[in-house]
Amino acid sequence: MSIKSDKWIRRMALEHGMIEPFEPNQVKEANGERIVSYGTSSYGYDIRCADEFKLFTNLNSTVVDPKNFDEQSFVDVSGKGYCIIPPNSFALARTVEYFRIPRNVLTICLGKSTYARCGIIVNVTPFEPEWEGYVTLEFSNTTPLPAKIYAGEGCAQVLFFEADADDICETSYRDRAGKYQGQVGVTLPKT
Repeated sequence: MSIKSDKWIRRMALEHGMIEPFEPNQVKEANGERIVSYGTSSYGYDIRCADEFKLFTNLNSTVVDPKNFDEQSFVDVSGKGYCIIPPNSFALARTVEYFRIPRNVLTICLGKSTYARCGIIVNVTPFEPEWEGYVTLEFSNTTPLPAKIYAGEGCAQVLFFEADADDICETSYRDRAGKYQGQVGVTLPKT
């Protein structure tokens, strides 16, 4: 298995629709202002956060249960271009980009240092072979202060690993009919 470079990422995105919309370069400025960068980097792709958030609230004082998650534990926030996460809380969001992962590829996604240095942790699980959809992102505010997340800007970096030709998986995410296959919005936990 080997990590893939910017050249491979561009080819896969442009020829095979692996990332849509796709930015072939690293974008660091918009409308004359510096932004948290997104687009193709040396060995990865910096994804953007869409303007669609589910902000966790303790209003109902419910138990957080991954097997029986209460949808009323979230408040929908959109249309502002950002989301303010209360102290020691979190928000879910989704990517601007839609991904189609090839059968011989696995990704790992890590939060960008700009957010990490502010105490904001971005958590994303791996994109498995033949998974496709918008990525659901989890932003944890580990600070005692409110934290701001920006829509349309970079939030995490995806690293692509390609299996050797003789070591492609027998069963892909699509083969297993994975429960998050083809997700289109911010997707809550499923069992």
